[in-house]
Amino acid sequence: MNQLYESIGISKQAVHQYAQRQTVFDNRLMQLMEEADDLRKEHPGCGVEKMYSILKPDFIGRDRFVDTFMQLGYRLKRKKNYKRTTIAGKIYYPNAIKGMEINAPSVVWQSDITYYRVGDRFYYAVFIIDVYTKKIVGYHVSDNMRGTANIKALKMALKDNKAPKIHHSDRGSQYTYKSYTDLLKANTTTISVALSAQDNAYAERINRTIKEEFLDHWKPQTFSQLQSQLNKAVKNYNNKRSHDHLEKRNPEEFINYWSTLKPEERPVITIFDNEN
Repeated sequence: MNQLYESIGISKQAVHQYAQRQTVFDNRLMQLMEEADDLRKEHPGCGVEKMYSILKPDFIGRDRFVDTFMQLGYRLKRKKNYKRTTIAGKIYYPNAIKGMEINAPSVVWQSDITYYRVGDRFYYAVFIIDVYTKKIVGYHVSDNMRGTANIKALKMALKDNKAPKIHHSDRGSQYTYKSYTDLLKANTTTISVALSAQDNAYAERINRTIKEEFLDHWKPQTFSQLQSQLNKAVKNYNNKRSHDHLEKRNPEEFINYWSTLKPEERPVITIFDNEN
């Protein structure tokens, strides 16, 4: 072996030190895999890149982490959502947010409805997101698509948050339901409506995230389980799931961080659709 080491130009000590470093790395990787498994239990649809930003390992770089965990079988499979959940209403409101710049919470909220199948039944979830902080401020799940479910989600949002300057949604009749628009107007909120799905991109992205990263993995078997798991998913999303657009913070962390900044230091975002 000494002759081999000499022929390739390395010392026996260097080989021993490499073996020690590799053993330490392997042990830390095993521990990191346990942390990743725990994270997947709470956030089963967490992608590998987002997993890195949440776990923040200090002994392995991002690219190596992604390559390693992909090889270890942590890659996710995605499925598409095809079911229509809204019927366009006849009342028209213009799109008041496209191209708008914002730098504070409760300036623009977006909302959308998505479906979730349990057995042979479809249930419908309403989400309201603060576009700036990415926080889900209100939500509700029901066995129908009537506007009353949207009102419950909106009342939840208004209970713990300042009313937004603008409420934006698609053209669904649930959002032009008189009791819903009356509640918005009572809070001096401007109503804005998208003409296409791309113009309601932030809310539609929440639908996919909650379904694909949480519910599709937990597979609720009853409506009660769906309600419970939806509550858990929203709590995890708001308090644990990091966002690239929030400088790798979760929504609650970003809100706290934002409150410490001077007005001129607060990040500004421009609202575009998915095509931009």
